[in-house]
Amino acid sequence: MDIVLLLKAAVMGLVQGITEFLPISSTGHLILTSALLGLYGEKVRLFEVVIQVGALLAIVSVYLERLLATARGLPRGDAVAWRFTSNLVIGCLPAVLLGVLFFDFITGVLFNPLVVASTFISGGLVILWVEARQARQPPQRIQEVDEVGWRDSLTVGLIQCLALVPGVSRSGATIIGAMAFGFSRRSATEFSFFLSIPMLVGAAGYDLFRNSDLLTRADLPFFAVGLIVTWLSAWACVRWLLRYVAQHTFVPFAWYRIAFGLLVLLTAYMGWVDWTR
Repeated sequence: MDIVLLLKAAVMGLVQGITEFLPISSTGHLILTSALLGLYGEKVRLFEVVIQVGALLAIVSVYLERLLATARGLPRGDAVAWRFTSNLVIGCLPAVLLGVLFFDFITGVLFNPLVVASTFISGGLVILWVEARQARQPPQRIQEVDEVGWRDSLTVGLIQCLALVPGVSRSGATIIGAMAFGFSRRSATEFSFFLSIPMLVGAAGYDLFRNSDLLTRADLPFFAVGLIVTWLSAWACVRWLLRYVAQHTFVPFAWYRIAFGLLVLLTAYMGWVDWTR
């Protein structure tokens, strides 16, 4: 067993867990981290997708009671359970359809330093604009996830499509987009968490189906360590973020995105990191 390789898996899992639900793009951070650790190849890219299951487990762990109540309510025809479930389906459909249709274009064309840096920086500017707008407006019309209607779900789902572009951040697009259309900061954050469940299941399942031939039994410890560390770090991050949004804005993340975008340009120009994945 290669201890160094397992430590690298743990580092990648930690980065994935911390960045998955923050509005800063987990993909961009994993590209940089894998380059610094010297991890390359198709198997590493598959690893980065599979460990997202750890992030899914974190959401399930935090919201287990809510998810179980929904599962129990669906067979009984509970209106709240059906509305919640249908909202998630509506919110996910646009990104799923566009992702399937334009997968080759996204992976073959959009993964380049200029696109990644531009989306990091522009995303930071959008966060600054939305937060400034939020500060000037009266209380938002949607305070709780159960107040979300199908039109709201579709709106956030369409905004989520922007996250197909590398560097945008799925969490960033859904949280900030929801806030721009009347969600409170907490309801936007929670709705983004719930939307991640079918998205993460779909992404991991699709990649495993397409690339299952890359896996061997010897890879299990590497993948297991990454997944477990992702689960624990994402669980801690989700709980921290829920406390954070109660008292703070996303402005610090905006400035972080702008700084990270400049870092992308620097590392690409110097040839230190390959962003064309």
